[in-house]
Amino acid sequence: MTIETIQEIIRSKPGILLYFWGEHCNVCHALQPKLFEAFETNFPKIEKIAIDVGEDADIAANFGVFSIPTAIIFLDGKEFERVSRNVSIPALVEKIRRPYDIFFS
Repeated sequence: MTIETIQEIIRSKPGILLYFWGEHCNVCHALQPKLFEAFETNFPKIEKIAIDVGEDADIAANFGVFSIPTAIIFLDGKEFERVSRNVSIPALVEKIRRPYDIFFS
């Protein structure tokens, strides 16, 4: 995947979750399935993309990601929320619920 591809997806889709992770990050491995499941359950219209910072360091740098795990949520082509390291999935879901309902209702 390239920066240009991701930027085009962000422009063309109403909702995107970019999840930045690393191969040797145990927290990343534990968080990703829980986060993706929460988004699939609560926000099925938000597309989810996982980006390995080891393989795509240029993409991580382009989005200003310098710690992992990091999740960036885009709504209507604009960054809406960014969480890193200590991620509370319930708090994130609650923060996104109202804007998601507005965008997708």
